[in-house]
Amino acid sequence: MSDPVRGDVPEVEDGPEYDLNFRANPERYRYTSDERGAFKIEPYKSELFPEWTISDLDSANSGAEAIYDRYCEYREAEDFVGMDMARKYLQMGWTRAMRYAKYPGGRKYEDDDGDRVERDPQRWYDEEKREIALIYKEYLDSVREDDAYGRAKTHLRREE
Repeated sequence: MSDPVRGDVPEVEDGPEYDLNFRANPERYRYTSDERGAFKIEPYKSELFPEWTISDLDSANSGAEAIYDRYCEYREAEDFVGMDMARKYLQMGWTRAMRYAKYPGGRKYEDDDGDRVERDPQRWYDEEKREIALIYKEYLDSVREDDAYGRAKTHLRREE
């Protein structure tokens, strides 16, 4: 049986697990290196999503900084789920902005007579989105290099 909390099914499938407060039930959280759960895991989604944006450079800079500040708060509280969710939002800012930086309209694929065809990336189609991606990447790297994050991730994996 698949478990959406473990991350072994697509995020589009909802289940009763997403009705959980993961701060109160951190043992139900399963680490994944990707961005799965970013729009589902509460209360973190409600805390982080309002900060997340790639619309323009000023907003993205403020948003990335706010998400990183939340990460620091979660770290101080020894809340690995929050730390990892902040990492997911920073990673999502980097990957989404980079896609817009390389592809017109952020569209990596186009329909060619009903077939899904990957476009060739343009280097750099949107310079502002590239700058936004680099801002998010800087904060993301800070999280990934944080010893407290590494220890907490290792601890969680041992318990699984």
